[in-house]
Amino acid sequence: MGLSNLGIFHTLIGIVAIVAAIISYIKFGKIYLAHSTGKIYFYGTIITSLTSLGIFNHGGFNRGHIFALFIVFLVVIAYYLHFKKQGNNKFRYFENFFLSFSFFLSWVPTINETFNRVPVGHPLAKGPTDPLIAKTLLVFLILFIFGSVFQFIKQKRSNKSL
Repeated sequence: MGLSNLGIFHTLIGIVAIVAAIISYIKFGKIYLAHSTGKIYFYGTIITSLTSLGIFNHGGFNRGHIFALFIVFLVVIAYYLHFKKQGNNKFRYFENFFLSFSFFLSWVPTINETFNRVPVGHPLAKGPTDPLIAKTLLVFLILFIFGSVFQFIKQKRSNKSL
């Protein structure tokens, strides 16, 4: 697979962050920053995104690095909204959306890199423009949209119960 030590660390932390987010979604229907799974997702995503800045597979700073910085921006804003704007209110909609959007965006490089590397010697995809990658990302986009609508409805109910 040809991963550097930084690449291995980046990948392992990224997997932990993704697993934590999935557990949080199952348990709470969202990435819940007040719970350990949400905190693991937050810190894991920050570390994964920042370590990606040291990986230069395509020579120098590129769109992937900007993508990583955008993901950091999303989770930091969500973190701010969670801890500085307490209570069930309009800020929860943005917090939920930013965290879910960051989770969806994290899948773009994850799917691309995985499909272009696994299985070793006979990867699933032949490059970033492979139709399998596009179809998989489309499925994730649809899940993101349905999940966001679900979170919006759930938050609206929660806000009304106050």
